[in-house]
Amino acid sequence: MIASGPRKTQETFLADLGEEALLALPYLFEFWAMDHQLPPEGDWRSWVILGGRGAGKTRAGAEWVRAQVEGNRATDPGRARRVALVGETFDQVRDVMVFGDSGILACAPPDRRPVWEAGKRRLVWPNGAEAKAYSAQEPEALRGPQFDAAWVDELAKWRRADETWDMLQFCLRLGDDPRQCVTTTPRNVGVLKRLLNMPSTVTTHATTLDNRAHLAASFLHEILSRYGDTRLGQQELQGCLLDEVDGALWTRAMIDGTRVSEHPAAARVVVAVDPPVTGGRNADTCGIVVAGVLPDGSAVVIEDCSVQGLGPNGWARAAIAAYHRHDADRLVAEVNQGGDMVEEIIRQEDRTVSYRGVHASRGKSVRAEPVAALYEQGRVAHLGLHAELEDQMCQMAISGFHGQGSPDRVDALVWALTELMLGQPRATPQVRSV
Repeated sequence: MIASGPRKTQETFLADLGEEALLALPYLFEFWAMDHQLPPEGDWRSWVILGGRGAGKTRAGAEWVRAQVEGNRATDPGRARRVALVGETFDQVRDVMVFGDSGILACAPPDRRPVWEAGKRRLVWPNGAEAKAYSAQEPEALRGPQFDAAWVDELAKWRRADETWDMLQFCLRLGDDPRQCVTTTPRNVGVLKRLLNMPSTVTTHATTLDNRAHLAASFLHEILSRYGDTRLGQQELQGCLLDEVDGALWTRAMIDGTRVSEHPAAARVVVAVDPPVTGGRNADTCGIVVAGVLPDGSAVVIEDCSVQGLGPNGWARAAIAAYHRHDADRLVAEVNQGGDMVEEIIRQEDRTVSYRGVHASRGKSVRAEPVAALYEQGRVAHLGLHAELEDQMCQMAISGFHGQGSPDRVDALVWALTELMLGQPRATPQVRSV
């Protein structure tokens, strides 16, 4: 609050501090830290900091190590005396976690600065605490030592992640409450997903932009303009964990490779709706997807305007609003569950809508396969980023949907592109005039 306040307030605050307080102020991390850089309260074993590039993860990890090993005075013991520093390679532990611009040595106060013993690959603090460096490429090196704390960096990048992580867990057995801090940009790897699902794990999250005050403006401009609307950007800048499954009908690369930023002039536009079975706050999402076919025969996904937790009239109003917003030529709705009621609900809101009801006679994956083939052929593009829709797409495989709940957004996408590009669906259409 003070750092972002008026200059006069800052000057008054600093003038009231004594000499020792002024010297200590740069090293009081709790005073300067952002929320995601501070460990959550409570009883936990693993603290995972998920963040985009430059989000301040390394500084948070280094400061957490300080908090574990330092006591009230330079020679007083802290809560931990033996710490493991584990990175993808030994060089990265040394160059980033120890000697880096945001590493342990850069964060340490002069009277508590540890000494790096290169031959033993360890840091030693004035109070006798030690931190030993380990490479994730050598999991067997963790067979034998024991620790009461560990800092793990970029876990999602480790090639031998499972082996090294398992060995480290056996080592965390000293003291009353051994803990570990994990700083990583998320990737879709099993070891990270299992860790996040553990009841003893807590997480904090930050995007690259959360730390923009400490990043070059030119870097942010370049990186956002190049990757801001891509799945890679979601992972590397927003720090989002993106799931993909074996045998997925769509991949991140497939979708990213067709993305466009300017709205093309569509020859025909449809709004497709996959209504939920029930209404209310806990109802499934109502999938609503807008797509258009271009004069050259290709298609573009224009908007995912799906809604959740609304009753029938609520999702019908959302679909009709999209229909008029995009000057659509037709509204297509699956009627397997609601039958004639689906049309009646839509007509209650707007009788002028051009409507087609379609009835699915095949499974979701079977219906999705020919639409996925259109993507493989480069015939479908996405206008901008549709994060939740694309997450579902990448979890739809030949064997079925591997995500949680129902793939409502994908169902709506499939109906839209089937209507636009694959002629009459292999189902019994129900066409009614106004």
